[in-house]
Amino acid sequence: MALSAQKILKELDDLLAKNNYNGAKEYLLITLNSAEKLQDNNILVLLFNELMGLCRKLGLKDEALNYTEKAILKIKEMGIEQNIGAATTYLNSATVYKAFGKAEDAIPLFELAEQIYNKNLKPADARFGGLYNNMGLALVDLKQFRRAESYYKKALTVMAQNINGESEQAITYLNLASAAEAELGLIEADEKINEYLNLAQTLLDKGKNRTDGEYAFVCDKCASVFGYYGYFAYENELINRKRRIYEGA
Repeated sequence: MALSAQKILKELDDLLAKNNYNGAKEYLLITLNSAEKLQDNNILVLLFNELMGLCRKLGLKDEALNYTEKAILKIKEMGIEQNIGAATTYLNSATVYKAFGKAEDAIPLFELAEQIYNKNLKPADARFGGLYNNMGLALVDLKQFRRAESYYKKALTVMAQNINGESEQAITYLNLASAAEAELGLIEADEKINEYLNLAQTLLDKGKNRTDGEYAFVCDKCASVFGYYGYFAYENELINRKRRIYEGA
């Protein structure tokens, strides 16, 4: 019986929506076993990507790195190294490497993804925004601040051309604030940090009436950053926005 990527992702989303991460992992492993028996390479690549991402979120370093290696190897075996699907795998793999302190290994994979995107996507495609933001984070880890800043600025340009791109721009400005702190220290970077935080707040407030899960996720992600920098009232505001969306779902 053939496996359906659409059905797999729907089942996975349902489990993750309930915060059932253990159940999600068990489901992926059972489905992985079926895909291996069927020798369904496309489904295997999909599952390796989902497993590396889930293990990354759960802090399971060895497992995340293992699925990363399997995904890259499977892409090579299939001879699809220049496909958009391969670029997604490179991006996900690079994000895993960055998450576990291997930013130097992440950069070549980000660069591969960028090359493929440049050949296959329009310049304003939102996928560039995610790539540039994640690449910027890895470059900050490597203390390549000017290059990181250039990628963050590219992300801002891309997301300014996308519907509801304000929330992603806000994330980029918060990344710029963190980069300024990493480069200059909290005291020396104070003026820049506040500038970036104010820009992020303005952008997030443009979507304050949104009721979609994506905005709720962004509010959740940004809240702790504002709290870290002492913007406690706005941290609480973002938490309340997230709560209102989830309770109204």
